[in-house]
Amino acid sequence: MKAPDEGEGAPEGWTVRIIDQSGSSPDDDDTVEEVKGFHDLAHANAFARAYVRDSLERCRAPGNTAEEALRNWMAFGENAEVENAGDDGWKSSSELDDFAKEPATPMERDWRALDPRRLVDEREVDARSAFTGGPDDGQADEDDLDDDELIEIIRHNRPGSAGAGGQEGKEAQP
Repeated sequence: MKAPDEGEGAPEGWTVRIIDQSGSSPDDDDTVEEVKGFHDLAHANAFARAYVRDSLERCRAPGNTAEEALRNWMAFGENAEVENAGDDGWKSSSELDDFAKEPATPMERDWRALDPRRLVDEREVDARSAFTGGPDDGQADEDDLDDDELIEIIRHNRPGSAGAGGQEGKEAQP
């Protein structure tokens, strides 16, 4: 399923709204942030789920019961929902009780790994390489970038683009 408001190949993709549960947001709808750029609904759903899971864990105090953790999250946590996803979008209400009963693993909480703002495609890496004076040979040269220019890159291939190292369908070799 593609984003209902997006045309074929639109760069915006799906959007996840982050919602402040405390009611202290200056907006009437309590939206704190909109995270854009998810390539498909599954990616947006996974991000929303991990974001809420992490938020609930940040609200869980040592020794809290499941009910206390859930109450803290309802008062101070952040919810996430995929815009325009209808019934296909992940809903926190379907899993909150389970989240409260069973603390999350670090991997279940890692929404940052799913954040599309940290993803770049191979064309962007190639453009960055051209800017820094050559292909990325895996060796950092002191002259390559200033500290304030260093960024973390998570390689991401858009549908239809070649995989890491130009080997579509093959596992990238280290």
